[in-house]
Amino acid sequence: MSDALALLSASELVAGYRARRFSPVEVVGASLRRIHKLNPRVNAFCLVDDESALLAARASEQRWFSGAPAGLVDGVPTSIKDLLISKGWPTLRGSLAIPRDQPWVEDAPAVARLREQGAVFVGKTTTPEFGWKPVTDSVIHGITRNPWNLASTAGGSSGGAAVAAALGMGTLHLGTDAGGSIRIPASFCGVFGLKPNHARVPAYPASPNSGIAHVGPITCSVADAALMLTAMSGYDARDSYCLPQERYDWRLGLERGLSGLRIAYAPTLNGVTVDPLVSACVRTAVDRLADLGAVINEEEPPLGGAEASFLTIYGAAVARVISGLSAAQLDQVDPGLRTFATEGSRISIADYFAALKVREELTASLNAFFERYDALVLPMLPLVAFEAGELVPKGGAFPSWYDWTPFSGPFNLTKVPAASIPCGFVGQMPVGLQVVAPMFHENVVLQVCRAYESDQPIVRPSGL
Repeated sequence: MSDALALLSASELVAGYRARRFSPVEVVGASLRRIHKLNPRVNAFCLVDDESALLAARASEQRWFSGAPAGLVDGVPTSIKDLLISKGWPTLRGSLAIPRDQPWVEDAPAVARLREQGAVFVGKTTTPEFGWKPVTDSVIHGITRNPWNLASTAGGSSGGAAVAAALGMGTLHLGTDAGGSIRIPASFCGVFGLKPNHARVPAYPASPNSGIAHVGPITCSVADAALMLTAMSGYDARDSYCLPQERYDWRLGLERGLSGLRIAYAPTLNGVTVDPLVSACVRTAVDRLADLGAVINEEEPPLGGAEASFLTIYGAAVARVISGLSAAQLDQVDPGLRTFATEGSRISIADYFAALKVREELTASLNAFFERYDALVLPMLPLVAFEAGELVPKGGAFPSWYDWTPFSGPFNLTKVPAASIPCGFVGQMPVGLQVVAPMFHENVVLQVCRAYESDQPIVRPSGL
């Protein structure tokens, strides 16, 4: 029964608590046992706190027994990516340069919202140093491994969260995404990852990449992501980008289906070569969307120049992230991060503002594209997960990390909601379908993904 409780969805857990079929203490205990069993093999968690999790679970149990749950996710085991601050736990950002011995007295907005809604935090998940790269390994925590093949990367930078979701090491998982960091590991690990519209979920403290960074859920079901988004979205005065207050239940409309929905299908963007086996999985998924009632038209969105614009904005942000470190701290930083940041520090003011201008033009062009379509689907990545511990796959087909992540950054630039949902396998490794919708229309992303999931349910790895 232990594993069975740990693998239930958040909705199933809440229903079970309400009916008193099981308690938060039982569920959190099951999740913790699963973490301790599997984490030594996959390295998804950098911090696990049994004592505080069980204390919170007992408090949740009493609320449920009293008929007064705190909120939407009361008693649901939840993890926090180690880029998001949380009361009582160090947030080291995957870095030796962050002093552990300091007060940890504040929650990031998403953490605070979930805590208010009764979530039980079980620990913090791994990230590369400062979340800078699309794979998850760091000097401080080592390599996070793919649950479908331990020799393969989990992707990044929310790699720990995606692995935890796939293996039932907690139910809800907080990730961040400034260039694909939710969607990339979701694709590699075969789970659902949603990058909400920019500023839908408030972020704090501000970072140099706040203008392109998003906070969102990684889960094993679309409904759980919708529940999580409902619990943690809304205005927060600490986020200068934050959208106006809006109380909306993102679970509404999940089951509307696809009848008549206009969906553009892009086999690639800007001529990028996609592994033919990945393309075949995506094409099959698109055919299933058509069978489910969507009106599909093959058309690529106008995103020429997105890569150069993104790399300029992102490179400057990464340079700023480590610019305040001392020489001694810099000596402890990932050499690849130092190199990338050094290149970013050479970006001129003129080039930076030119990139911002391109961003504005791309956003306007994509907005116009979406006047004709309700959604866009395309490959999440041009390949499946490769060797763990590598920044690029061996063989030279992708010389740089941004060569194998070309389909994520454009939708950070343009602020729109986007998600990755599993759509098949190449060998034993998952393939992700990316679903994108117009600005502020997370409901459409969720609707499309739920329709596909209802036909092709998400499966978990069973080999560990």
